[in-house]
Amino acid sequence: MGKEMEKFQWTRLCLATLVGISGAASAVDDASIEKDADGDTILVTAKQQTLQALGVSVINAEAIKERPPARDISELIRTMPGVNLTGNSTSGQRGNNRQIDIRGMGPENTLILVDGLPVSSRNSVRLGWRGERDTRGDTGWVPPEMIERIEVIRGPAAARYGNGAAGGVVNIITKRQMETLHGTLNGYMNFPQHKEEGATKRTDFSLAGPLTDNFSFRLFGGYSKTQADGKYLNQGHESERTGSYSDTIPAGREGDIDKDINAMLHWDVMDGQSLEFETGYSRQGNLYAGDTQNTNTSKLVKDMYGKETNRMYRQTYALTHRGLWDNGVSAINYVQYERTRNSRMNEGLAGGTEGIFDSSNRGFSTTQLDSLLLHSDVSIPFNLGVSQTATVGAEWNEQKMKDPSSFTQTTAGGSVPGIADANRSPYTSAQITSLFAEDNIELTDSTMLTPGLRFDYHSIVGNNWSPSLNLSQELGDYFTMKMGIARAYKAPSLYQTNPNYLLYSRGQGCYASAGACYLQGNDDLKAENSINKEIGIEFHNGDYLAGVTYFRNDYRNKIEAGYSPIGKSSTGAADIYRWENVPKAVVEGLEGSLNIPVSQNVTWNNNMTYMFKSENKKTGDYLSIIPEYTLNSSLRWQAREDWSMETTMTWYGRQKPKKYNYKGEKVTGSENNEVSPYAVFGLSSTYTVNKNLSLTGGIENIFDKRQFRAGNAQTTGNAVTNSYMYGAGAQTYNEPGRTFYVSVNTSF
Repeated sequence: MGKEMEKFQWTRLCLATLVGISGAASAVDDASIEKDADGDTILVTAKQQTLQALGVSVINAEAIKERPPARDISELIRTMPGVNLTGNSTSGQRGNNRQIDIRGMGPENTLILVDGLPVSSRNSVRLGWRGERDTRGDTGWVPPEMIERIEVIRGPAAARYGNGAAGGVVNIITKRQMETLHGTLNGYMNFPQHKEEGATKRTDFSLAGPLTDNFSFRLFGGYSKTQADGKYLNQGHESERTGSYSDTIPAGREGDIDKDINAMLHWDVMDGQSLEFETGYSRQGNLYAGDTQNTNTSKLVKDMYGKETNRMYRQTYALTHRGLWDNGVSAINYVQYERTRNSRMNEGLAGGTEGIFDSSNRGFSTTQLDSLLLHSDVSIPFNLGVSQTATVGAEWNEQKMKDPSSFTQTTAGGSVPGIADANRSPYTSAQITSLFAEDNIELTDSTMLTPGLRFDYHSIVGNNWSPSLNLSQELGDYFTMKMGIARAYKAPSLYQTNPNYLLYSRGQGCYASAGACYLQGNDDLKAENSINKEIGIEFHNGDYLAGVTYFRNDYRNKIEAGYSPIGKSSTGAADIYRWENVPKAVVEGLEGSLNIPVSQNVTWNNNMTYMFKSENKKTGDYLSIIPEYTLNSSLRWQAREDWSMETTMTWYGRQKPKKYNYKGEKVTGSENNEVSPYAVFGLSSTYTVNKNLSLTGGIENIFDKRQFRAGNAQTTGNAVTNSYMYGAGAQTYNEPGRTFYVSVNTSF
């Protein structure tokens, strides 16, 4: 009863603060001001200041047009400093479903936003024993041609965004020009040289403009289809397999069919005040390539190749108020409702059958995740000794999930205390109430200090405080030193905190047990948190830019499958593990950049990331499989006003596999396989035919440097039947070969 009362009090406080903030902003004298361009007010003043921090990169619409991504924008985001594509662990499970990892903190610590509003659809996908989800992530909900820019925010600057931003934030800003009636129609196709690699076709459109003096609209939609990689793409490259596994082949990348439609109505209520109503509907369906969690197979797996085995339906409704007054005060208030329906074929939840289609229970089950978010903040410029801009705000977020399939694991190893053997509730939910404040203090013309504080109350794990401090100091005309420290956090998932979520293993997955075990959700978990630090120096002189940044994240309470049993089943036949907090982990590295205007028409841009450390201090193992270093380089030539060319290169350093298996024993044999350094080169050219038509063509991976998925990281199998799938180490993903592409962009 006490916990419910505490939750009610915090909710009431948050809602009162929301009303109070809006009222404070409205009380400011109203006056006529010049309107900002649509889209520039997505980030209020304090957030715009955040974009001057060290760990911030921007990809603009021109860069997207000149190098269009095939599958989704993660292909471009991975070329930013500190960014890689990886899984959420070293297991290699679902190895081709790599997602955005920022500064080695894993995809679960990367917060995806669209126009500043969080996207949470991937949270509807079940979390496996090793922390992986069978999902492509949340970077594919907006057609690439509809994006104005992508902001990638890393390190301490990202902590202000709260839950899930301990690694960083990817903010996808959509195109919002609505002053005049105009439209676009775009198309993209690629042609892999190797026919067993899936090809992509995409088309999208937009229409926007004024309806009256005060009303305007925007409508966009898109359709894309990527074929699944061929069944035998990785044949001849798989790790050794014996017995009943001898005919299994690790799958390539799955295909997908994406459909999107989005509509926005914008109302200029008065000078400086606007309301927007936006709604969107998206459907993402996969084209199955044969992957399973343990790279094993069955007749049903083979039969489903090339068919849809999971479908994600995402619906959003958002109402946003933006205010800007003549004295510089700005405010943003919004409410967003997001519903995701995750419909997928039923899968097993025990041992080697976890994550493989359930032949005894064919058909689809649908998980529904509902998220309601209320947000309000106001930025107030003032002078108290020095010029300052303070931002205060509040948020309230509720997520409710109904999953009829993931809570159905039987208690074959004996009953588990505290939960029913069958017919467990499919419902789970959590609420987060947040208050935050930040002050941009211009101490001198060359010194900017930004302290901040965020408080979050989670209905299951309790309170969390996230202080931050960032400093920018100009050192003469050409150098700027920047540093920051912040405490970031991530709440446990709805699966990890639910005791009804049960997985079972006969022994191979049990860290400290000789026999069978369960892994159970834990409602006693603490939130993950990380003390993120960075310091760097930047040189800037005209278009010349060079900089280097050192970063270190001291990671606390990372949530993983337990290492020690907390009890036994009713029969004593199985140990019981729970999700638990790992006391300490550390991530440490360098980021650098070098941009040189070679001539008036030629620019050379470079960035690099070097990882010193990514370590679980309890086990000494790596947190995920990422390159030791990554170097991105591009040379762009504006040959004529209407014609440009660009060459690109990404060089990946050595990728090391996990050190220990699921039993805590050192890996052996092929489990030690590394991915050697390799480079991928690209070439593109864009020609502007006229103001309404442009053409882009190019080649990705010119020198056809491919990587093949050999399997999961570690060996698994059955000693009785001498059937084994030997570990592949770090060789758990595919890098596609030489691919030609063309895109057409038209407008009126």
